This record gives sequence, C-alpha cells and structure tokens, in this order.
Amino acid sequence: MGAVDTVFCAQGLIKTYRTGEVDIHALRDVDLEIKRGEFIVLLGPSGSGKSTLLNILGGLDVPSGGRVMFGTHDLSTASEAELTAYRRRHVGFVFQFYNLIPSLTVRENVALVTDIAQAPMPVDEAIDRVGLSSRRDHFPAQLSGGEQQRVAIARAIVKRPDVLLCDEPTGALDYQTGKLVLEVIAHINEELGTTAIVITHNAAIAGMADRVVYLGDGRIQRIVVNASKLKPSELAW
Repeated sequence: MGAVDTVFCAQGLIKTYRTGEVDIHALRDVDLEIKRGEFIVLLGPSGSGKSTLLNILGGLDVPSGGRVMFGTHDLSTASEAELTAYRRRHVGFVFQFYNLIPSLTVRENVALVTDIAQAPMPVDEAIDRVGLSSRRDHFPAQLSGGEQQRVAIARAIVKRPDVLLCDEPTGALDYQTGKLVLEVIAHINEELGTTAIVITHNAAIAGMADRVVYLGDGRIQRIVVNASKLKPSELAW
C-alpha cells in the first residue's frame, strides 16, 4: 500500500489532560493507519479514548506526544491557522447533537458551509443525497431528530470532504431512525469514496464497517477486519 492510499497515519499517539493534580491519560501509545475510502468504526466504552482520537484526526485537538499525518501533512506540529485550514478543506464533522441554526431553513443551514469550501457540491445535491429534497425549505423545529441529523450530514458533505468524522451520530435517535442515518453515511462512503470514521458504543453498528477498532483505557485493544460488510438494514440491536 502506497502513501497515496493512506489518509491517516498515527504513531505513538499520546494525549494527557491535567485536571487539578491528576493526569488523565486519554490516549496511550496509539498506532493506527487508515486507508482512503475505508469505513472505520471506533468502538469502546465511555472514557476509552474514542472521541479524543477522533478530535485529533479532525484537527480539533493536538496530541501530547507521538505523530499523526494526514497524507503528507503533519497535524501534530501544525499551527492553529493550519489546523483551521485543514478542517475547512478536508473534514466533515457529524456530532450526536445536530448544531443546526434554528432560524435558518434546511437549505440555508447547508449553504452556510459552502462559503468556506474550495469546490462545494451544489447545495440541492447534498440535500438530495440525504433524502430531504422535499424538506429543504423547512426549519429545524419542523423536522424530526433523524431528519435534523441528515441535515447535519448534508452540511458536512456539501464541501466534498476527504473524511467524514461522526461522533455517536445515532446516539440521540431511535432504532429505525438511527438505521436511516447510518444508511446515509454508508452511501456517502460508497458513492463519493469519502473515508468515514464513526464512533459508537453500539457494538451492532460494527457489522457495517471495513474495520472495527476497539479502544479501551486509551489504547487500541484490537482491530477486526470484517470479511463481509452488512448493510445498515441488516443490523439489529
């Protein structure tokens, strides 16, 4: 596998937070390589280091030690300005809570991001990809939780990011709605070739990944390759 195929390469990642007199070791010596177009699920209990790892990969945080590369860019030594440019150009974020602006329509919420993107897709195309064309003029309060999450995904993908980073994207949703949201993420991964990394504490979601990275106590405990991926509709939990 050449460097061209590698999106992220983390070596010896350490993240330590100081809380009062106590050091919290969020990540301990993490090595991980992620290939372009992969669908990765990060699985582990609360406090295992999942969100810390995702935030470092997304340029929202920097490691205390070790090195993380995005292609040929060293994120561990990047300046604030460089990390901001990296997030704008290359990363789409989806969080558990949708962070939509209540006074803006679906279309306006998605269009906001296009101002900072280099080559955004048409706003209506992004909305269509998440199956919300008929709701584009609605406000967030007029949408269900699942629909709001799909708007958040449209907003993340409209700038054509290289990577889509999702932190508990189904955490606030019921079973059927969660599956719909996972289907959208799977389609983006397959159709656009976007590398997708999804954090969950729901082990059932692991079935739809190319690889499942199990974290515990700030370390990678094991990595499992799925011989055959399940479709979201085939998941049960």
